[in-house]
Amino acid sequence: MIIYTLKTCKPVRGSLSRQIKLLKETSLKRSGDIDHQGLCAKFTLVLKLLIHQLSSFFFLGNSTYLDDHGPPPSKVLPFPSQVVYNRVGKCGSRTVVLLLRILSEKHGFNLVTSDIHNKTRLTKNEQMELIKNISTAEQPYLFTRHVHFLNFSRFGGDQPVYINIIRDPVNRFLSNYFFRRFGDWRGEQNHMIRTPSMRQEERYLDINECILENYPECSNPRLFYIIPYFCGQHPRCREPGEWALERAKLNVNENFLLVGILEELEDVLLLLERFLPHYFKGVLSIYKDPEHRKLGNMTVTVKKTVPSPEAVQILYQRMRYEYEFYHYVKEQFHLLKRKFGLKSHVSRPSLRPQFFIPTPLETEEPIDDEEQDDEKWLEDIYKR
Repeated sequence: MIIYTLKTCKPVRGSLSRQIKLLKETSLKRSGDIDHQGLCAKFTLVLKLLIHQLSSFFFLGNSTYLDDHGPPPSKVLPFPSQVVYNRVGKCGSRTVVLLLRILSEKHGFNLVTSDIHNKTRLTKNEQMELIKNISTAEQPYLFTRHVHFLNFSRFGGDQPVYINIIRDPVNRFLSNYFFRRFGDWRGEQNHMIRTPSMRQEERYLDINECILENYPECSNPRLFYIIPYFCGQHPRCREPGEWALERAKLNVNENFLLVGILEELEDVLLLLERFLPHYFKGVLSIYKDPEHRKLGNMTVTVKKTVPSPEAVQILYQRMRYEYEFYHYVKEQFHLLKRKFGLKSHVSRPSLRPQFFIPTPLETEEPIDDEEQDDEKWLEDIYKR
């Protein structure tokens, strides 16, 4: 197959991996305030998806040729047939996983989950083992787990398409802080199960004191949380700084089909349905179903309060790399939305983060180092 770049219309030949690499080298240049790096490649990949869907329509339907020439060929896999959702904690992934359980039954793809919920950083051997297990799953598959980005090609595997969702870093931190202490509406005492060893003075520690007095939970490196999910498994990915930030941006451009924003979840689902219909067709109607929204009400963090402006400003300074990454992803997401005719309200970053107060329709995610068995919870909900 020959693909043409959106910018130059020059043909790009060779294997799929070479085509994608060359296409991304001819990405659109920066224009105005928006960074277009990597966007051309994303649209070319989307074009490839559409071409594959049309090919399936024309050549895999009812055919008198096949009737006259023996049995039909083996099942042709959709493109892509390998998708990884390395979900970021506290970014609404319970909602998406619940939707995926329903969609996997509806569309027949293989949803692969993990029993490990508290290990995002892996040794080299652990990376090799996990990549092997994922790569041998029946295709088409979608694998999901809280884990930092894995480079499949480094270990000789086929690099899958990645998707993910992030949110405002301070809001993610606050949800994490109060969820650990007080849980959500699924039960007043469920926080006791998640953090049974937490001392009472720690559980009721005022958020302002934690920030202003520079407690470990409210300072780096604990606050450097989102970027490692995109930077990867290198030790420097866990060190707040330009190196990890730039590597995360590069991986977003080269390996992620879509990184959405939780504050605009419906648009994220709409684009996922557009890009990956064999996984996400009908997802928005399921999400808007009253029964699904009722389940979402159960997972909102309780007793959440907003810290003082002084404390927020300190958080913002400590999380400056997280915010630079967040605004970069948000700009790319808004540009993608506009390309598909979806409206976005783009504003310049403020001196302090604008708080997004979660509604009951959004679900929360347990923290990474004390993860509960949310797969069990989702399975119980699904059985209802």
